[in-house]
Amino acid sequence: MLRTREPGGSPGAERLRALLLSGETSFASQAETLLHFAARADHVARTIRPALQAGLWVICDRFADSTMAYQGYGQGAPVDTIVALTGLVGLRPELTLVLDVSEQLAAARLSARAARPDRYERLDSAFHARVRAGFRAIAAAEPARCRLIAGDGTEAEVHGRIMAAIGERFGGPA
Repeated sequence: MLRTREPGGSPGAERLRALLLSGETSFASQAETLLHFAARADHVARTIRPALQAGLWVICDRFADSTMAYQGYGQGAPVDTIVALTGLVGLRPELTLVLDVSEQLAAARLSARAARPDRYERLDSAFHARVRAGFRAIAAAEPARCRLIAGDGTEAEVHGRIMAAIGERFGGPA
């Protein structure tokens, strides 16, 4: 099994991640979207596809649905552009888990972290409400691939919900 993340997951994509999350540079919406897809293309070519070809399961924290939610729903980037770029990457997850929490719970968990919030985490509540609505819309539109998981409760409770969804999708206990 390989665990990876986006943006990031390969050396070039990690450099783009640092640029995107730092907030040091403000990009036009389309440019930011393209940077996410540049990172994704490198990540897929250098990390994900080789792992899949080796027969590994790949668990990725965020992928194209996150770009749709954050840049499309959250920042107003053209949805058709994101759909077209997703097609160019040529890879779709077999299962996408969308952890859903209220804005209040997300804010409380963020403030409990030791790490400094990244640029997206520092954006206003209206942005985060649009992103949450986007993730919920994506999950509703593709129920065969996406599972909306209630993210409230203890870590053990959320883990149990995640494992149940994996077991349901791939058969047997997860």
